[in-house]
Amino acid sequence: MRQPEKEFNSILGKISPQFARMQLAVFLDRDGTMIAEKNYLRRPEDVEIFPATRIGLKKLCDAGFRLFIVSNQSGVGRGYFSLAEVDRVNEHLCAELARDGIRFEKIYVAPEAPGQPGRGRKPSPQFLFDARDEFDLNLAESFMVGDKLIDLESGWNAGVKKSILVRTGYGAETERAAANKFASAVVVDDLNGAAEWILKDN
Repeated sequence: MRQPEKEFNSILGKISPQFARMQLAVFLDRDGTMIAEKNYLRRPEDVEIFPATRIGLKKLCDAGFRLFIVSNQSGVGRGYFSLAEVDRVNEHLCAELARDGIRFEKIYVAPEAPGQPGRGRKPSPQFLFDARDEFDLNLAESFMVGDKLIDLESGWNAGVKKSILVRTGYGAETERAAANKFASAVVVDDLNGAAEWILKDN
């Protein structure tokens, strides 16, 4: 073997195991994607989990994907409710899904209203980058799922493998209004459909 080729293979051998160890993730919008859209949800007792959410997320967990919630909660910035109330809703949601063996690594919340300064409000990819750095994720082999264009854009901006639109929540309306923007997206009925597409792709 020639020396340059030997050196290249030596470098490749060091890099490949690093990428092999990197984790695959699915980033999930909350309202309209996992649970029914309630227009500024503030009370845990008003949470309605879609049946497809339990089924789909269990499949992803069983397949080894790490799950993250990435949620814009502008009701905080608008003064409709507090960040503590957002946390209580999220705690309730996680506890309910934990009954089915579904676990989330972390929940990222952007409390700013549109136009207010902030670092993570979608379509910003910042929270996906934060998760990548903290959890050693391979974003190029990970997925973003949501019911709005800003969810898909967050995934595209982060360089995920695929952004997936669900028709729950605002998804069907989004599909009709911005169909020309979905050439690089996948559109499915719900989170179970998203999970099946992801597992088939992998």
